[in-house]
Amino acid sequence: QVELVESGGGSVQAGGSLRLSCAASLNANTRYCMAWFHQAPGGEREGIATIYTGGRSTWYAASVVGRFTISQDNANDTLYLQMNTLKSDDAGVYYCAAEPTGGYCDPRGLTFSKWGQGTQVTVSS
Repeated sequence: QVELVESGGGSVQAGGSLRLSCAASLNANTRYCMAWFHQAPGGEREGIATIYTGGRSTWYAASVVGRFTISQDNANDTLYLQMNTLKSDDAGVYYCAAEPTGGYCDPRGLTFSKWGQGTQVTVSS
């Protein structure tokens, strides 16, 4: 059974950095699309970055390109999101998600069945 546990959230000043982690227990024989979603206060959950475990291809939402980096540690299946140059709009809850896939890894068209509990990020100006 896939389990996802996020950590690393907290408070940071605008312009600062945070690294989120997602400890994942995955089926070693399955390829997944791993993703980070962001939900701003009062807003909808939005996919912002994905990585395909089968080939390490990545995708980013326009709002985070050049500032955020998604990566995965092969040794322990931990998913990371390095967030730099944080803005007030980046505040909210961040969730990691996983879905088995043969290669398609776009959160705008893929429905994720496994979710973590979320971690809160606060950005102060």
